[in-house]
Amino acid sequence: MQDFIDQANKNGIILLDKGRCQFCGANYQKGIFECMDNYNNGLQFLDFNNSEHHISRFLSVDAHALQHPEIHGRWSNHFHLTRLNLILEKKQTWNYKKSPLLSNYLNVYKQNRPNEFLAVPKPLERGKITAKDLTKATTSVECIEQIKKWADKVYHSWSPNHSIVSQIADGFLDN
Repeated sequence: MQDFIDQANKNGIILLDKGRCQFCGANYQKGIFECMDNYNNGLQFLDFNNSEHHISRFLSVDAHALQHPEIHGRWSNHFHLTRLNLILEKKQTWNYKKSPLLSNYLNVYKQNRPNEFLAVPKPLERGKITAKDLTKATTSVECIEQIKKWADKVYHSWSPNHSIVSQIADGFLDN
């Protein structure tokens, strides 16, 4: 938990510990702290030892990270948005082996683009579905469907960056 606090400090962000999450807008009492603590609660129906649920894990991690970019490093946005592009747009079947490959590809990519930043949507404008909405699911099927909708809404909220991440994704696939 300390990592996100350190990253927020590094980014000059004051984390609020009262009310809704200041980034995604989820209705909590203790702000981002409760949002981070409860992120996994909505995933209770999914067994991540089951490979059929891995894609839901990737989508939920990407959606959550992109709704809270202020508590991550700036290249995290490139990674998560590119992975969503690969899964949602380019219909790639993703697995745990591909994530480090994408990370390595981005490490090379960013060497020639030290000043490239993605346009970050304003807080509370990064998709209306949040991790807290997953707690409404009563079955694994409902949870998976809600994760897909969540990831899609977050992905579309970052649409000004789609051309950049699509090019990154194409380069990754060609590599």
